[in-house]
Amino acid sequence: MENEIVFVTHNTGKIKSAERHFKNLKFTTFNYELDEPRSDDIKEIATAKVKQAYEIVKRPCIALDTDFRIEELNGFPRAFVNFSLDTIGIQGILKLMENKENRKCAFNECLAYHDGKQIHYFYGKHPRKFIRQYSGIR
Repeated sequence: MENEIVFVTHNTGKIKSAERHFKNLKFTTFNYELDEPRSDDIKEIATAKVKQAYEIVKRPCIALDTDFRIEELNGFPRAFVNFSLDTIGIQGILKLMENKENRKCAFNECLAYHDGKQIHYFYGKHPRKFIRQYSGIR
């Protein structure tokens, strides 16, 4: 199918994000958890994942990686968001931010598209202000 790209992921949130940004494309999802290198560089992670994805599906495909950076904490937790949430949790991150005036943070995305010959990159940056307390409500 023309304008169809395989998205190799097990993360439905990443699929929704890609569909929001690329409304004119149809994504076919191949549910698979790709290996992820230990890195805080989302381009490096997306590159490794899309290369692995292409080897699996042998068709044009994408992989997406994201990070979260808190300016006051020198960019922590970067690409290690899930690890940070599993270890210190949201309350731990809020504790690190106590009495900090600089509340700037950003979610960053790197989407890698592999057509079998080249890898193309698309970036998104979503600046925010860090909250002072978490109520547990999304």
